[in-house]
Amino acid sequence: MDYFSSTFKLGILGGGQLGKMLLSETRKFDIYTKVLDPSNEAPCKISANEFIQGDLMDYETVYNFGKDIDLLTVEIENINIEALKQLELEGLKVYPQPDVLEKIRNKGRQKQFYDINDIPTAPFTVYNSLTDLKEAINSKIVSLPFVWKSTEFGYDGTGVKIVRNSEDLASLTDVECIAETLVDFENELAVIVSRNSQGDIKTYPVVEMEFHPEANQVEYVICPARISDDIANKAQETAEKVAKAYNHVGLLAVEMFQTKTDEILVNEVAPRPHNSGHYSIEASYTSQFEQHIRAILNLPLGSTESKAPGIMVNLVGSENHNGEVFYENIDKILNLKGVTPHIYGKKTTRPFRKMGHVTIVNENIQTAREIAKEVKETINVISK
Repeated sequence: MDYFSSTFKLGILGGGQLGKMLLSETRKFDIYTKVLDPSNEAPCKISANEFIQGDLMDYETVYNFGKDIDLLTVEIENINIEALKQLELEGLKVYPQPDVLEKIRNKGRQKQFYDINDIPTAPFTVYNSLTDLKEAINSKIVSLPFVWKSTEFGYDGTGVKIVRNSEDLASLTDVECIAETLVDFENELAVIVSRNSQGDIKTYPVVEMEFHPEANQVEYVICPARISDDIANKAQETAEKVAKAYNHVGLLAVEMFQTKTDEILVNEVAPRPHNSGHYSIEASYTSQFEQHIRAILNLPLGSTESKAPGIMVNLVGSENHNGEVFYENIDKILNLKGVTPHIYGKKTTRPFRKMGHVTIVNENIQTAREIAKEVKETINVISK
């Protein structure tokens, strides 16, 4: 099929920052796009050829959206999967596939999938409710501390909590959940895997993630990860195994723990472009967003090699700031070598809301890390 400067129409469910960065690649290739998002102020709105405001969880809205497009992809998992299944039955290509999305969106099913497919992951148990979990604790089946995760609708650190005492337990939501063994890890790592419908696979270099201690959000993504070649190879092999097991088409971000004994345990995956791959826009020969387009259109996959070491710094709303956004000191970071800000287009800020990111590219990874620290300490996302 002719995708470029043609009548081909690509549909995207979700119009947030991931969609916005995806659209920079479709515009480069002159691919016609149609986007659905519930917000009339979605970052994608100004870049899509067509923008539809609507509920991503509503069957009829999603089904009708897919009736006049040639291929459908997603930038978010919280969508009506039943509508996607029906569209696929009627002949629409949907990537990632609805059955893959269904397995991944529920973290309980996701963890069970790893067990079934002999993919290493932290020990866990799924509970139907908080009441069931508390009974397991009282019966000494689950011991503190442990990691609590809601099975659905967690995002950017929400829906995850380390439970160390009864006060932590009292703050949990009464939903289906996972009690997971608290892993004593050396590093949190991630690998982006790209796979097209022919089964061609390419993996990006392993990245290292540093998290905010309170918000449970990634603060820095460092590429390449500061780990041994043996650990890097093991992480990439594990990520490929996950992608093949899902038979996934598109991008798959695989988050992992490197334990103190150098085991690699899969934490969770995201079936789309991911925060851990943003560095690739400036630092890689093929950005993760271009690679996703190549993969879902069954085009040759691009080189995943890095041009130079790269670091990504997330820009999130400062604490105690709510309202119209202002990027304080952004002019100062623009004076720094190798620094590129990406502003997502969200007009209002709130504490820890993802508002943008900054990439730092430098031939020396330690220098890049020092510049990243300076960026983090200089720019502030505040309200006017």
